[in-house]
Amino acid sequence: MADSGYSTPGDGRRAADSGHPAPGADGRPVADSSYSTPGDGRPAADPRHPAPGADEPGADRGHPGSAPSDHRPDRRAPAPGAPDHRPGAPAGPPSTPGHRPLAHSADGKGPAPQRPEPRGGLLMGRPFGVPVYVAPSWFLVAALITWVFGGQLERVLPELGAARYLVSLFFAVAFYASVLVHELAHTVAALRFKLPVRRIQLQFFGGVSEIEKEAETPGREFVLAFVGPLLSLVLAGVFYAGLQAVDPGTVPGVLLAGLMISNLIVAAFNLLPGLPLDGGRMLRAVVWKLTGKPMSGTIAAAWVGRALAVSVLIGLPLLTQSGALGSDAVDNVGMDTVLDALLAAILAAIIWTGAGNSLRMARLREHLPELQARTLTRRAVPVEGDTPLSEALRRANAAGARALVVVDADGRPLSLVREAAIVGVPEHRRPWVAVSGLAQDLTDGMRVSAELSGEELLDALRATPATEYLVVEETGEIYGVLSAADVERAFVKAMARPS
Repeated sequence: MADSGYSTPGDGRRAADSGHPAPGADGRPVADSSYSTPGDGRPAADPRHPAPGADEPGADRGHPGSAPSDHRPDRRAPAPGAPDHRPGAPAGPPSTPGHRPLAHSADGKGPAPQRPEPRGGLLMGRPFGVPVYVAPSWFLVAALITWVFGGQLERVLPELGAARYLVSLFFAVAFYASVLVHELAHTVAALRFKLPVRRIQLQFFGGVSEIEKEAETPGREFVLAFVGPLLSLVLAGVFYAGLQAVDPGTVPGVLLAGLMISNLIVAAFNLLPGLPLDGGRMLRAVVWKLTGKPMSGTIAAAWVGRALAVSVLIGLPLLTQSGALGSDAVDNVGMDTVLDALLAAILAAIIWTGAGNSLRMARLREHLPELQARTLTRRAVPVEGDTPLSEALRRANAAGARALVVVDADGRPLSLVREAAIVGVPEHRRPWVAVSGLAQDLTDGMRVSAELSGEELLDALRATPATEYLVVEETGEIYGVLSAADVERAFVKAMARPS
């Protein structure tokens, strides 16, 4: 219950869980510059210039501009931007079963609406503008604390009777209020460093502040990690001072003593030097400062975290049985021994998986700067809205392009022809269908600069979910079309790529 800390995109923990790993990093796409796409990253094809030859690098020799010799589905060429699964076809990125393109709507007709933020439980308030949620699992641990602490009160203050459970419930709430202060320390530090904080959540094993970006320097990383345990130590000192003013044998004395010890445990546990704990982040910051490499710090802190997980798994039950934690030594295997072993296994699993996911997400962040809009952009052909689809596809095939941009008479882009819509038009209907009927109007958020890369590019795509984006030069000239599906495939590629 002492795992209280903060999470960032690289710590491998879910927003709603201080110790449990995220299954893929909250699904944020990253890309790998070594990933090969059929587009060559050149600007949109210009009809005034000769089209590239079929053997020119980047040309799509299997494009739908040329009709196939038969109409069997497995012989039909793909629409612009659609992967070509025919044997030996050079066009199209490798298929990725089980991964759906990002931001597609259910019917394939334009951008999907923004998915609502996961609430994460009962909203308690918004200190500093950051929502604080209490997860359903908190009620389980509150009941457990009430029961355990109530049993202790029965031995210390037997005159309380059944009222001891009300006192125990108050202790559970006060303890998690202390955890909230711990998390608010991380939050205030993050906001001070201009790092956005998505939410704070209190749940079974403590709490977590979900910070959406990494600290820019090792010094800030160290401060951001240290302020949480520091506030827990300060609270322990405050409760100790309060304990001096009351009788230890009274209800206030027992509550103050329990809160003092609890905060000391929270601080000590989080200062252990292994990811994903705060102490692991402090160790990461130190190694980062010494080596100048964030990845080196992550590797060191993650492996220490794994060693810590093994130590907890083996050492905690042994310490309990030996009586080193303040209880009598236990020689036989009873229910308490089984519970201690179960608790050790849970804590060890949380630390081990958190450390492993920190390594995996650090590897993705290491490749993130290589993600460039130019690398993933598909070459596009500008066409006017009344152009028949068959003619537009013929021009795309001749130019070696894999996307269509609808422009006005002056060449200004108006909309993007949706890949899903092209696939849905039978070949015999394509001469009679105008591209304007298959296009999605451009919004400001769907115009992406060709100079964007890394986190800036991902932020731009997340701000306006869509299936395709128009990539433009700084001068406003059309550069090409960026498909969300290509970003998804690049993300999968980066996940599998070693450091």
